[in-house]
This record gives sequence, C-alpha cells and structure tokens, in this order.
Amino acid sequence: MSSLSQVLTVCPKSPLAVTAGGLLASSSSTTSSTTTTRLFGGTVSQLSALLIGGSDNNGGGSSIQRKHHHRIISTARRTMATAPKRCVTLDNINPAIKVMEYAVRGPLVIRAAAIEKELEQGVKKPFKEVIRANIGDCHAMGQQPITFLRQVLGLVSYPPLFDDPCIPDDAKERARTILSGCKGGSVGSYTDSTGIEVIRKHVAQYIQDRDGGIPSDPANIILSAGASGGIKALMALLRCDVNGKRPGVMIPIPQYPLYSATIAEFEMAQVGYYLNEEKKWGMDVSELQRALDEAKKTCSPRVLVVINPGNPTGQVLSRENIEEIIKFAHKEKLVLFADEVYQDNVYEKGSKFHSFKKVLIEMGAPYNTMELCSFMSCSKGYMGECGIRGGYAEIINLCPDVKAMLLKCLSAQLCPTTIGQACMDVVVNPPKPGEPSYDLFIKEKNAVLSSLKDRAEMVANTFNSIEGFSCNPVQGAMYAFPQFRLPQKAIDAAKKAGQAPDVFYAFQLLEQTGICIVPGSGFGQKPGTFHFRTTILPQPAMLKEMLEKFRAFHEKFMKEYK
Repeated sequence: MSSLSQVLTVCPKSPLAVTAGGLLASSSSTTSSTTTTRLFGGTVSQLSALLIGGSDNNGGGSSIQRKHHHRIISTARRTMATAPKRCVTLDNINPAIKVMEYAVRGPLVIRAAAIEKELEQGVKKPFKEVIRANIGDCHAMGQQPITFLRQVLGLVSYPPLFDDPCIPDDAKERARTILSGCKGGSVGSYTDSTGIEVIRKHVAQYIQDRDGGIPSDPANIILSAGASGGIKALMALLRCDVNGKRPGVMIPIPQYPLYSATIAEFEMAQVGYYLNEEKKWGMDVSELQRALDEAKKTCSPRVLVVINPGNPTGQVLSRENIEEIIKFAHKEKLVLFADEVYQDNVYEKGSKFHSFKKVLIEMGAPYNTMELCSFMSCSKGYMGECGIRGGYAEIINLCPDVKAMLLKCLSAQLCPTTIGQACMDVVVNPPKPGEPSYDLFIKEKNAVLSSLKDRAEMVANTFNSIEGFSCNPVQGAMYAFPQFRLPQKAIDAAKKAGQAPDVFYAFQLLEQTGICIVPGSGFGQKPGTFHFRTTILPQPAMLKEMLEKFRAFHEKFMKEYK
C-alpha cells in the first residue's frame, strides 16, 4: 500500500480522500505509471501542497480547513515513518507491465465502479444507475442465458440432475458425451492440455460444416480460456528477435486493447494499420503496405491480426477484401491471426461472414499452405457466456516441430477450464432439428440475434441524427464507434485538465449521466479525430433511455463549450 493509500484508509472521508479520488478518476488512459506514482506515492510536502491550496480566494483555505489538513499531514508523516520497506516496488517490477494498458477496464471504469458505490451509499447523483456500455458483457446487460446451454452445464457440474425429468434427453446425452471424455467422468479432473478430445472433434466438425465441407483436423484444434487464452499462447510462440530486431505484430487501428496490451506485455513491437472509416472501416492493402514498410525500419513484422467482424468498429469484411489481405500476408511472409469471435453477429443486409480459412483454402496454391490461426469464443455470438471463459483456436499449416513446442508450452498451463470447454461444446454442437430441445433453442437464438440487429440500427441511426456525429452502420459484432467533433473550447478545457479531449468528454458523460463508454484514444484513432466505443448490448428499453440521455448531454456539452 502506498503512503497516500494508507492515509486514505485512516481518513477515508477527508478532503485528501476526495481530492485523490478525483485525481484517480480524471487521469487519462494515457497516464504514465510515473505520473500515477507521483499522485499516489508523493512526499509529505507534496501532499501538503495538494491539501492546503485553493479553498478560498487567496488560495490558502480557511483556518478550520488548514487545521484539518495539518492533522492529516501529521497522520501521513507517522504512517510513512512506520511503513515497511518493500522488496517489490514499481522500480523493480517487469517494466513491460508498467507500459501495458487495457482501456476497456481503465480509469473510466474505475470511476464508474466508484460511482456505483456512492449510489449504494445514498450519494445524490443526476442519475439512478451506471450504464456500463464500455464492455461486451452480454449477460451483465440483461441478456438471458440460452436454456439448453445452461442445462448441459448444470448436468456436467452436478450429475444428480440426470434424474430430473424436466431436463430433456438431448441435453443429458450431450452431458454424458462430455463427461465420457473426462477422467473419472468428472469435470473436476484435468484434461489434455489442448482440451477434451471429443470436444475438439465436435469443434472440427463445426468448422467443416461452417466452411462447406472443407476438412478440419481435430489435431489442429486447441481449446482455450476464451479466445484471449489462445491468442496469447500463439503470440507468445512468436516472441523471438529476427535479424536483431524485435518481432512486430500488425494490428488494426482502431484495435481491441487485448492486442496492444499483450504486445506490450511480451515486449514485441506494435505495428498499427488504419482501417478506412470512409469505406465502412474496410481494410486498404495500400495502408497495410505503408504500415509494414515503416515498421521494417525498427522491427521485424511477423503477424497480421485481422478482426472480422470488427471490434470496436463493427464492420464485416467482404470476400474480395479478405482475398486481398491473404495475398498481402503471403507476399510479406506474415502469419495470419483471424479473430472471428463475432462470426454469428452479422446484421446488415448484404453483409456475410466469410472465414479466413475457407477463403484461403478455396484460393488454392500457394495460399492454401499459409500459416493461419483463427479464433472463436463462447463469450459473444448469441451465447454471451463471457465469464465461463470458453474458446478455441484452429491452427493450420504450422511446422510440426513448432507445433510440438506450442503443445509443450500449453502443457505447462495444465488445461483450460473444463466448464469453458463444455460450454464451447454446446456452441459447436447445438440441438438439431427433430431433437427435443431444438424448437426452444432456435427460438431463443433467433430472438437474441434479431434484437441485436434492431439495436445495431437504433444506435447508428441515433448517433447520425446528433449534430457533429457520424457513425458507420453496425454491420456486425456488438459495438458502434462513432466519430464526433469537439469545439476548441472543449479541447482547451481537456488540455487544462490534463486529459485527451475524448477522455475529457467521456468523463463528463459519466459524471453527468452515469453512461460509461470507452474513449477512442483507448483503441487508437487517426490524429485529430475523436471517437468512442459503445456497446449495443443494453436491452432495448435501457438502450433507448441511454441514447436519449446521451443526446441531451451532448447538446448541453456543446452549448457550454461553444
């Protein structure tokens, strides 16, 4: 615990606590660890300056306030004098961790959590609840679980439920199959490091059916703790300098912060390529080439990451665009990472999901021999089972010797969560027509996807109707990434507050409406432009209310800063 944190513990309601809380809440997503250290590990003289200044016109505070502040300073001195010396400090931890950021759970979200606590304690706000539009957490926003999926998970977790006559036979059959692949017939046992064999077979069959009969080998399937687990495992495999240069990873800008955070953690080089906002966030090969050529001066690019459907941008790539990307990756000898976790989430008429594997194989030689890693998850789609942490990676055309090294690394992690594996099994092997659970399953699945389609249209249409906003259609995934213009007065106010303009705007929105979004600077954006990501996940009534609040806030904000 830092010295300032200890004082906050001693005097949690002091002006110091209020001031420090405000500093934490208002620090931008680009705040360095050094700045944070200064704020939360300052000297007594720094704390004194922070506390004593600025309560009345002459900047000295009232005599009562000064006496109270001096008492806190005395407490700080005693606390700091008795604080134990730590073996682990910010000066001797992994420096890559200090650089690493994850905007989706950054300072805005910390402040949102604090506001929720304040509301629980009866603090009066201009709103009654925080709307967390910052993260793609379906169930947290009111989506109900798919009945069949939860029945199977219940059965594998608690076998006495097999005696329950209310649970249909096809759910029991799925559960028995999963348990037959577990040692001792229990999901409490370890599994193979790559996952339960029968589930990997079901995943391979699912991919084969999805791709029109193109074969998929269960030996190429790795089950993981969400798609994130597979992505990090594969990226770790490529942490190797090439010709004396750091390995580079090409990622779209805007990007999903998992990639920038992992690249920083692994001390690799981030190579950002801009998506084309004017073309519905499509990918231009000329921009890929520009980014690659520039990066080669300082690193050795090895991986090209493509997110389709897009996060945070919601685009769905055309087959023609995918073919261009594959040709570029082949020409430049890049490993393709296809993040396809939103493959069920396609809404716009005329848009269609094409898997990178299907296109790559159908293009024939020489492209069908390229190394490709594609990822899927149970956290998105119509399932939304984020917390269960189930996912898979399919890895094709990998050198057998390299694959052996990958499997060795995975074995050190023992195995992915068995409940997550079971969840993934239901996703790839759902009820089929004629089975007892099919009618309810397809009704629930279609209802979720239909509602998401309506909400995608509602969000894009609303933002496009607000002055100063432009928003591409939400073709797929679960997010909108609108661009908005800010007056110079607001930009100046943000600079004075030590924040990026979009961060300043987002904090104002949170404090005045309770709506929590993620500033575009957390994902990356072209210089001079301002965006934010919001989910389309709040249920329709809440989403409509959120958008009405948003419109009112923006109009008020613009009047204040024009």
